[in-house]
Amino acid sequence: MFEWIAQFVSGSYQPHGYCLLWRPELIWTHVVSDTLIAAAYFSIPVALIHFVRARRDVAFGGMIWLFAIFILACGTSHVLGVWNLWHGDYGVEAAVKAITALASVPTAILLWRLIPKALAIPSPSQLQMANAALSQRIDERDQALAQLKAEIAQRERAEAALIQAQKIDAVGQLTGGIAHDFNNLLQAISGNVELIERKPEKPEQVQRWAANARKGVVRGTKLAGQLLAFSRVQRLSIEPVDMNDLIQGMQDLLRTSVGAQVECDVDLDSSICTVKGDRTQLELVILNLAINARDAMPDGGYLLIATRPIEIADHPDLAPGSYVELSLTDTGTGMPEEIRARALEPFFTTKGVGSGTGLGLSMAFGVARQSGGTLEIRSTLGRGTTINVLLPCSNDVPNDCADSAAETHDGPPDPAAGRGLRALVVDDDDDVRGFVVESLESVGFACIACPDGPSALAEFADRVPDIVFLDFAMPVMSGAEVAAEMRKTEGYPPIVFMTGYADSAALDEVLGARVSVIRKPFAVGALVAAGLRQIASR
Repeated sequence: MFEWIAQFVSGSYQPHGYCLLWRPELIWTHVVSDTLIAAAYFSIPVALIHFVRARRDVAFGGMIWLFAIFILACGTSHVLGVWNLWHGDYGVEAAVKAITALASVPTAILLWRLIPKALAIPSPSQLQMANAALSQRIDERDQALAQLKAEIAQRERAEAALIQAQKIDAVGQLTGGIAHDFNNLLQAISGNVELIERKPEKPEQVQRWAANARKGVVRGTKLAGQLLAFSRVQRLSIEPVDMNDLIQGMQDLLRTSVGAQVECDVDLDSSICTVKGDRTQLELVILNLAINARDAMPDGGYLLIATRPIEIADHPDLAPGSYVELSLTDTGTGMPEEIRARALEPFFTTKGVGSGTGLGLSMAFGVARQSGGTLEIRSTLGRGTTINVLLPCSNDVPNDCADSAAETHDGPPDPAAGRGLRALVVDDDDDVRGFVVESLESVGFACIACPDGPSALAEFADRVPDIVFLDFAMPVMSGAEVAAEMRKTEGYPPIVFMTGYADSAALDEVLGARVSVIRKPFAVGALVAAGLRQIASR
């Protein structure tokens, strides 16, 4: 065996040049040709191997490696062709050719198997068409997204309009009770003022009568503020809410809304957690449910508003966890099952034309669902109804900060607090303007009074004051427009808006550096404090 191998690889054979009769032109033609072919064959595998190593994601990597081996073997056979022109090592050349054959056969077989896959690779024109189709789909998607955004915006506007309409509808249903309460407040104020006018020489009694009149003003301010909170157009503000605090702050308005014939009581569990939602929407939910309860008791009755903590483990509409249950229970007429089943449908109502929109319960249900909770109705015909609103607990702490504009400052201001300061007072109401001027002058301010925006801007151009007290809602030029013109002046003075306006979103647009708001009605102390605070922060 070893002898055969030794004889196979030995150079005992005649060199190839002998067969070519050692003719130089033939010898050198073979040398040059085989050398060039071998050099080319050796460079091709190097390039293929470099490509495969650089692009490991190529699907035909194995085929390329096999092809590289085949080409390398071919190049080696050409090198041996040059060698054997002068040597007779035909056994080695035969072995190399055998290796070449072993590499070429599987290469050829795999090549045919790979041809369908290679043909399936998209051509440049197909890729261009695919890119064009993809670009078109992207454009169509962008158009669809733009249309979807427009539809979402339109829906949000419609929902906001619906909520606003429901707010106004709820306030409208309170008109009778509110008119009664305001008449009582006006009677208390006007009666005490008349007593002061009739007996001004009795200081102790005058002070008592003035204090009683002020109590009426405070009660009226609180009631008007609650009404404005319901009717104003404002941004949705999701925040932690203490439901007990919310209900306690509404008790006067709730008792006014249900009327004297309905006894309204509250039972608030102090252990409940806070919930997360829009405070005004939650107030509107309670108000609407109270109005519905009132309407279910036309001859009077009893309404209980209660809160309690509750743990939910298995509920078809709620995730397991801790909740606050707000319940309103009335002793009204109740409702049959077919009415109860449809009570949450928008615009469904059993009231007569002009007595309701059918949006109260559906709105309350929508607010509860948006907050992660739900609303349930239990009712027995002739025995009353209980509405349960379930709201998930929140770990956040409620904001407990009061609006600085709402400060009362009952204490008398320093008589010299405004000495040396010049104030520009702008209000279209003569009585309000006169009150503000006299209040400011009583503590030392020098005041210039203007009834409208144009005259105020003329005074402002003549001499810039230390502070401007500006009514927000005025004819000809609004307070916002006047303030915008003043703020064009470098180093413009602080501005205090005086307003009873309901639209908090409109007020938010004009607030900024050196601009604050005080809401009417305000006391002298609150007015002076607001002005001095703005001057100090200048």
